[in-house]
Amino acid sequence: MNANSIHVKRTATVLRPDQSRVLLRPFIPEDPQRAGRIIARIMSLPENRVGPLLDEVSAEFSPRHQQIHESFLERFEQVRDLLLTDEKISEQRQLLIGSYFVCEFSLESAALFNPSIVPHPDQSDLPPGALRFILSLRATGEGHISSITFRTGTVYVDHRIEVLPPTGFLTEPRQIPNPRYEKALFERKLFELGLTSGFTRRVMDKFGESFALEELRANLEAEMKQSRLSDRNAIRGILMLARSNYEVQFQPQQRLSERVIFPATPSQRNGIEDARFVC
Repeated sequence: MNANSIHVKRTATVLRPDQSRVLLRPFIPEDPQRAGRIIARIMSLPENRVGPLLDEVSAEFSPRHQQIHESFLERFEQVRDLLLTDEKISEQRQLLIGSYFVCEFSLESAALFNPSIVPHPDQSDLPPGALRFILSLRATGEGHISSITFRTGTVYVDHRIEVLPPTGFLTEPRQIPNPRYEKALFERKLFELGLTSGFTRRVMDKFGESFALEELRANLEAEMKQSRLSDRNAIRGILMLARSNYEVQFQPQQRLSERVIFPATPSQRNGIEDARFVC
């Protein structure tokens, strides 16, 4: 055998998709009138029926989702404008309405692949020579929509690889409002997209080394007053680029295997292919 050759040995570690792991997603009826009818039926329920129905729904969802009532309330706030009344609604009825506008999405129902591995920032309490790692994976689910999911594991000095089993819960992060962008990187992306023009230069020249989304919108509005029809594509492109680059934040107590990055922008409507991390 050549002294420079590498001996490769297949391990017994296999990552398999788990169809039972589901993410709570908004349910949005295609027909707005249907949404109104759903709310109207819930509003017509007597108060003494609301609690038992909510208990049934909560019992169905709770084994698969953490803080389910917080999710129901958040969804209620998103559909509140569909209410045809200003009367005060009990919290239980709000929760019940919100529960009718969520659905479950099986992240890994089609495939689990495209692994990317980096060292874990926490290397404490390991035996000598071992390395803890973070593994990102492309999970393809219903409708062939892809998202990014995570695992953690350890490589031992004897080359054993241990991947910890994921928990049964999945949670999306919250998008950070009004994120900041690096001017140099943003300009480079505009160039790559073929959007560099006199209009985009005037917009970008007003920024320092970084800028926020609201600053970008304000500059665009100011420049639009003297823009030409030919600048419309540049305006749409700048906004699309800004919306395609965003920051997310998970709760610190959430385990890595519970974290999911799900498509959140128009450019991601067909899914997220993979993730690359820099140590």
